[in-house]
Amino acid sequence: MARRRAIFDHYVKRLGSLPGIAFMPEPAWGRGNRWLTCITVDPAVAGYDRETLRLALERENIESRPLWKPMHLQPVFAQSPAYLNGISESLFTRGLCLPSGTGMSEEDLELVVGCALSVARTE
Repeated sequence: MARRRAIFDHYVKRLGSLPGIAFMPEPAWGRGNRWLTCITVDPAVAGYDRETLRLALERENIESRPLWKPMHLQPVFAQSPAYLNGISESLFTRGLCLPSGTGMSEEDLELVVGCALSVARTE
């Protein structure tokens, strides 16, 4: 858990000031394990969207993935009742899980950071 939190903190330190990028906040009532480092990208502020960042990482052979697809958007649940307010769709559209495995080195983290910074500078 300590390594996962350190990875999260590294990303926040290096990417947290980028316009339009937000990290999952720490709950006031507890301490998250930071198993995944998830961000949201606000395209209106950042100037690029989550998919642009994901594809840039992919071109560098860095695996990331969108947040989980909401259940009501999955074909198996297409006919099921859903109680919606737009939050799950927004998170799916804007959210990205960055690499956060405990085996990542500082160099690995900086490869991810460098790619994200290059997208932020060029878009």
